[in-house]
Amino acid sequence: MKRTLLLTASLLTASLTFAQTPHTLLWRISGKGINRPSYLFGTMHILCADDATLTDSLQHAIHTVDEVYFEINLSDIMGMVTAFQYMKMNDGKTLSDLLKPADYARVKAYFSSHPSPLPFSMLERFKPMLISGLIEEQGFGCATTDGMETKIMSALSQQDSKKPIRGLETAAFQAGLFDSIPYAKQAKELIDYIDSADVNKKMMRKLADLYVQQDLDGLQALSDKDDPGMDEYMDLLLYDRNRKWARILDTLLPGKSLLIAVGAGHLPGNQGVIELLRKEGYTVEPVFGNKGRSL
Repeated sequence: MKRTLLLTASLLTASLTFAQTPHTLLWRISGKGINRPSYLFGTMHILCADDATLTDSLQHAIHTVDEVYFEINLSDIMGMVTAFQYMKMNDGKTLSDLLKPADYARVKAYFSSHPSPLPFSMLERFKPMLISGLIEEQGFGCATTDGMETKIMSALSQQDSKKPIRGLETAAFQAGLFDSIPYAKQAKELIDYIDSADVNKKMMRKLADLYVQQDLDGLQALSDKDDPGMDEYMDLLLYDRNRKWARILDTLLPGKSLLIAVGAGHLPGNQGVIELLRKEGYTVEPVFGNKGRSL
C-alpha cells in the first residue's frame, strides 16, 4: 500500500502493456469533434523540491486551457478542512486498538524520533494508510519537498486571469476509500513499512528518479513489485476511479479546453485513463518539451 498515497494518494497501476509507453507525462487529447485540445498530465504528489519543475510544454498547457481539473479541488480550502474528519478511523478507533502493545510502542517511538507536522496523539486516530503516507514523505531524504500539483497551482496564481480549478473527486471521498480496506491490514502495512525504513528510502528515491525520467512503464513495474498483495483493492483504489473519470471527462471535453492533472499511476495500462479516453473515441498523443521531456 506504500506508494498509493504518492501517486493517487497512487502508483498502483494496471497490467503492463507490451508496447513501450513514450517517456512523457503530458498527453494531448483531441478528436471526437472537439475544437480545441485538452491535456492530461501525470503528477507525483510529493517530490524533492529540486525535482518538482514545470517545463515549456506543461506551462503552455497551463496557459492555454480554460479550466484545470485535479483529483480534488485544491482551491477549496474549506472542503479539504472539512474532509479532515474523514481521515480518522470510524468508531473512535486508534492504533492502540489495532496493534499489539509492542508494535504500538514501536510506531510511537518512530514518531518520537521522526517528528511530523501533527502530534502523535492526533495521528494515532488516522487511518493507518494515511500515517504511512506521512512516513513516505520523510523517506525522500531531501531538505524540502514539493509536489507537481503545488507547482501547477503556483503557476495558475501568477496568471493575470484566474482559471477555474475543479476536482474529479472530493477530499472526503478519497479519505473514505480507505474505510473499505480493513484497518488491521493497514496497521500491519504500517509496521512493515517502519521495519523496512532503509529499503523504502531507496525505493522512494528510485520512484522519484523514474518519475523525473517520465518512465510510466518503469513506475508501473516498480509499483507492481512493491505492492503485490493489494490486487483485491485495485478496483477500489484505481480502476473504478479511472472508469468514473473517463465518463466524467467525456461530458466535459467537448465544451472546454482542460488540463487534467492526476496521479501518474492513473495514466498507463489497459485500464488507465489514456487508454480509456481512446476507447471513448478521443485521440490521446504524447507531448514532449523542447528537449524531449515534458516535466
